[in-house]
Amino acid sequence: MRRVQKAKPLKKIKETDAIFARVKQANREADESEDSLRISIDTKAHLKIGELSRGGKARGQEATKANDQDTEVHATLIPFGILEVMCALFTITMGTSRETADFDVDCLELWWQKRKVV
Repeated sequence: MRRVQKAKPLKKIKETDAIFARVKQANREADESEDSLRISIDTKAHLKIGELSRGGKARGQEATKANDQDTEVHATLIPFGILEVMCALFTITMGTSRETADFDVDCLELWWQKRKVV
């Protein structure tokens, strides 16, 4: 028996430069268009809410008291961020639902209702 030899992935195909040139051109055209809006969206790690020890340090004279186990989580928040690339405006929406496509769309709809131009 011999080991199966893995195929080595191609580092770069001959069309790579043309593909990236086209993407760069499309981005430039979108940036110059008045009816175009470029955004970047992302969700981050879930944040547990409660009297939890996170291994941090307190600035006060007395240390903050926290549970040594993460057993009493009161809620979990999921941050969803939208960056408006051209004007560098960043919006964060916090949700309690699971990180799903529905959650993403709900956050986008909420953002759009507050940001749309009439």
